[in-house]
Amino acid sequence: MPTVNKPSPSKHPLNNKRAFQNTLVKWFGKEGKAYPWRETTDPWAILVSEIMLQQTQITTVLGSNENGVGGHYRRFMALYPTPRSMAEASEQEILKAWEGLGYYRRARNLHAAARAITRDHHGHFPSNYELIRSLPGIGPYTAGAVASFAFNEPQPIVDANVTRVFSRLFDFQERVDTTSGTKQLWHWAQELLSTKTPRIYNSALMELGQSYCSNQSPDCEHCPVSHFCQCSEPASLPRKKPNQKTTRLDEFAIFSQDSHGRVLLQLQKQGQRREGMWHLPRREHHETVDLALSLKTNYAITRYQVTLRIYASHPDQTQVNTQEAWHSLEQLEDLPMPSPDRRALGNLLSDSV
Repeated sequence: MPTVNKPSPSKHPLNNKRAFQNTLVKWFGKEGKAYPWRETTDPWAILVSEIMLQQTQITTVLGSNENGVGGHYRRFMALYPTPRSMAEASEQEILKAWEGLGYYRRARNLHAAARAITRDHHGHFPSNYELIRSLPGIGPYTAGAVASFAFNEPQPIVDANVTRVFSRLFDFQERVDTTSGTKQLWHWAQELLSTKTPRIYNSALMELGQSYCSNQSPDCEHCPVSHFCQCSEPASLPRKKPNQKTTRLDEFAIFSQDSHGRVLLQLQKQGQRREGMWHLPRREHHETVDLALSLKTNYAITRYQVTLRIYASHPDQTQVNTQEAWHSLEQLEDLPMPSPDRRALGNLLSDSV
């Protein structure tokens, strides 16, 4: 259990707003991390980072080191440095560039926003909250984050990190994933918002949730704003609906390679998860009973644990279904493909050499 101070009503954050803001901002000036998106006020670069960071860890977005050299964010920004450059790209190109980040609907939302900026704003990124919020796929948190980080507009933000900080700061015993819980968190965010330095303040608030007020091991002893905190059991907060139990699924696929070296792949249908991406053709279990198992692999996606079994299928005996096509080995690198299928295909092709 972390060491905590007894809650102090006299140091309640709402009764000491300026002191709370100043303490947080001063701490951030000393310990805040220098991520690439914090070193720019380009709203497009900031929007890309915010979309990438939804449901994805910073280390994954950045890559192997904190400078992000070779990471997803750097590569993506090199390909699409402006909304117009992304708007002019095809969905297949966008999905390929997004490969490895998962939750591909985010890439489509970003693509739609880029097209709206190009079409409706002549390629110029809108410069206030309301216009940013009107872009397709942009919610109140993302709009507030871009408005404050790019334009220093005083807009409140509430993400998972801020939710955790506020639930502990105010000893909030209600569930945060209800309508009333969400409303209360946004109210506190508005009440405590610094109108003088919103860019720095919001960055500091998020950084606090990533560091001292982390999910697994809150470090209350060293937290810079611990004397404002009203919570005595931080590890018990925030309260949420219990996680859904893990569901196990079985998938069956075929690997078929013709005499020209081409591989049969299937395009995911519209409206399904991973829409627009190519993967090894899926089959019903009964369609694989007479085939030899070539590879068995496991992967996780949201609350599902999936076992993928891939069977060798001779090209002369393989029925090519709708949405399936043969691809040369040279084409494979440029096709958008889910990571589990990409890894499996790499193993299968290396074994076939």
